[in-house]
Amino acid sequence: MSLLSITFHCTKNNLEEWENYIDETLVLMTENLMDVSKYILSEVHSDYIDEGKNYNLLLMFDNDELRNDFIESELKNIAEHVENKFGQEVMIFNTFLNPKKSRL
Repeated sequence: MSLLSITFHCTKNNLEEWENYIDETLVLMTENLMDVSKYILSEVHSDYIDEGKNYNLLLMFDNDELRNDFIESELKNIAEHVENKFGQEVMIFNTFLNPKKSRL
């Protein structure tokens, strides 16, 4: 199993538009990803962030090769869509998770 965590940080000014985008576009793009075996899309609660809001997309792949292929193609595509629509108002942070032990 190979995991990728994608955090989207949205500024306060665009929260409503971003949440609509998540519901109408991001979920559909995620559902159509061929190499993703499972995913979790979450709203992130944090006491330390008050200048916007974070959302996280946790993607599970069968192996590292599928994750790497996704990063080189699909992730660029998703990032371009988000950047074209929101510019600097939505920032994307990727975290590669390499499980040491799992009980999923």
